[in-house]
Amino acid sequence: MEISESPLAEAGRRFFSPENAKTWIELLRPGFHLREQNEGEPLVGYLGGEPLLPAGVEWPQWEGHGPLSFVAAVDCDEFPVAELDIPVPDSGMLFFFYFNGVGEDAVQYLDPDSIKGGTRVIYVPEGTPDVAPRSAPEGLEAFPRVMLTGELIATAPDNENSALVSAFGEGEDPAADDDYTEYPTVGDADGDGFYDALTSFRRDHSPHHRVGGYALPKAGSVTKEVAHVLAPGDDDAAKAARKALLPELVMLLQVDSDGRAGMEWGDTGRLYWLIRREDLAARDFDKATFTWQSE
Repeated sequence: MEISESPLAEAGRRFFSPENAKTWIELLRPGFHLREQNEGEPLVGYLGGEPLLPAGVEWPQWEGHGPLSFVAAVDCDEFPVAELDIPVPDSGMLFFFYFNGVGEDAVQYLDPDSIKGGTRVIYVPEGTPDVAPRSAPEGLEAFPRVMLTGELIATAPDNENSALVSAFGEGEDPAADDDYTEYPTVGDADGDGFYDALTSFRRDHSPHHRVGGYALPKAGSVTKEVAHVLAPGDDDAAKAARKALLPELVMLLQVDSDGRAGMEWGDTGRLYWLIRREDLAARDFDKATFTWQSE
């Protein structure tokens, strides 16, 4: 896939000035879209069912709450590593867990302790011995399994993303929590044509499960939320730390609500696992972090 030939790039050429279209296309990033596997297509991962865990790895627990639900697995051997712009493994399996509770038992928004306890990423390197399907602990019902294949797509920054604000904002602070910039459309009343093209592309790739690329938010910048998890506080030091984090955080996995797998994250919400680029390169998945959004 050539990003410059993607529908998102074409929308920029149609509705932006030539200069802004060039900037827009440079902002687009590759993502590995995960969709339901059809016959004859490679198996890239799966939602729900039983994870393949080594005998020595315990099922993740949140102390005081209980076992986490298994959400998704992805096969790193199937990643288009050379075409993604994040240092994902080229072998092994990644498994993602989330405590699917409600009320006080839910993973709380921007709460570092509940995010650390209620979410987990487990990496199983290729060749790990004694790997076998693991049933969910007693009392925890597994999500129905959905087999996934993958395809490389272009992804775009949302209106609050620091990259977009830096490129097209007029005086806005890219690191500010609430700074927002419009897409720079021209000859397109109210930007309707561009938004229609954006909406059509997203509809064609729904549900939005993917590895890498920009997160697709439901309610505000995903990356800025995660920066608050890693560097909480309102003092100048915390703000400076969050600003430094924004270009370093990359999305590891986004999992949409998906009725086929019995997954409903709040009101048609999404789960997002992010990690610092250097921690991903080091395969230090204990440092992966998380947020979730709902309408």
